[in-house]
Amino acid sequence: MDFKTAYPDSYSTIKQNAKDNRSMMTDAERYLWNYIKNEQIGGRFRRQHIIGDYIVDFICLKQKLIIEVDGGYHNNPTQQQKDRIRQNWLESMGYKVLRFNNNDIFHQIESVITIIKQNISIDLPFKA
Repeated sequence: MDFKTAYPDSYSTIKQNAKDNRSMMTDAERYLWNYIKNEQIGGRFRRQHIIGDYIVDFICLKQKLIIEVDGGYHNNPTQQQKDRIRQNWLESMGYKVLRFNNNDIFHQIESVITIIKQNISIDLPFKA
């Protein structure tokens, strides 16, 4: 099972979707990934990770921090309701969810990275 965060009964089906999503990242996801991959900002992120029956865009498992990149279809009221349900469930499982829209990623990347870094540094153990 994928880091014990996926449901075993649906894992095989969702695994292929996650794999497809990794190979077909949106431009905004690809742009953000270039800033957060390889522990560049202090946390190790995974792309298109399965949690329960959901696939999250990016996750730092150690910090239980999820980053979602929302394209234009997330402005649709039906999609916004689905996003709220999904986010509430993820938060009930102990994850923190940060949402950024494509405009944030392309035009305010420094602010986005600052916010992510601030959330990575929360509750890190002190190193002497």
